[in-house]
Amino acid sequence: MRRPREAKGGAWHRLPAAALFSALCLAASPGAWAAEHEVEVVDYRFNPAELRIRPGDTVTWVNREKRTSHSVVFDATGQESERFFPDERWSHTFTEAGEHAYRCGPHPEMRGRIVVEE
Repeated sequence: MRRPREAKGGAWHRLPAAALFSALCLAASPGAWAAEHEVEVVDYRFNPAELRIRPGDTVTWVNREKRTSHSVVFDATGQESERFFPDERWSHTFTEAGEHAYRCGPHPEMRGRIVVEE
């Protein structure tokens, strides 16, 4: 019994379309273009005090003080980072759009805001 003939180009003809589809799906996924951002903690302030990012981005707070520790407490959830000491850092990845106000646990007058925009 003979096998039916493949259409012109055979299976290889479909490969570029499949590869293109896979690449487009990967590029459209939330983490595909994720960026890294840094907030310095210096002189008892968050710098920048407000940061605009996209879903999937990661923010890293870096303690540039000489002697004191800080933490990040999100107002809406109460989630608090571990304390980070001079030259230490703490990171958080934001997955959903919205505004995230935060403060320093030991120094509540220190305030900041992350705005996650689609």
